[in-house]
Amino acid sequence: MAITLDQSLSVKMTLEEFFNYDDGTDAMYELEDGELIPMPAESERNQRIAMFILVYLVQLGISSSQLRMKTEIVTTGSRVRVPDLVVFSQELATAMEGAKRSTVMPEMPPPLLVVEVVSPNQSSRDYRYKRSEYAARGIAEYWIVDPIQERVTVLEWVEGFYEEKVYTGDSAIASPIFTELKLTAAQVLQCQSK
Repeated sequence: MAITLDQSLSVKMTLEEFFNYDDGTDAMYELEDGELIPMPAESERNQRIAMFILVYLVQLGISSSQLRMKTEIVTTGSRVRVPDLVVFSQELATAMEGAKRSTVMPEMPPPLLVVEVVSPNQSSRDYRYKRSEYAARGIAEYWIVDPIQERVTVLEWVEGFYEEKVYTGDSAIASPIFTELKLTAAQVLQCQSK
């Protein structure tokens, strides 16, 4: 049975229904407790920031098989998130080989890093809801890149919770996973490496 967007707003969807949902457009959706949530179109700046980080990670030597943009992650229960950028562990990259859909399922290893670039009117989702969901999923590192507040928040997963460090201006970002990282918050937000 096909579910339309109007129906999906009043009917709770299962994960299976979400994975089979097709409204005939290229629109992307997240799933929150069975509710289909349309994702707003990305701004040009947000896309540039995500692409800048992706290219920088490639230059650090991260394999393209470990890098994804707009990959779905089943976080908890019937919640599916679509972060701007994801770095897979080698084990997760292997588990994803041959997958028909770019979705990290609960039985798979968690990603190493998830990056969310904050969109207007979406900050509570990135700072509150996704933070707790990504921590529950065991994602080792979560970046919240906030072009509105001009800061980069790096969250490190420690014993089931995130410890937070906030970087602004010329503060050098410290990544617990990518220790060779040499970027400042300003470079990420302005998409310019030295």
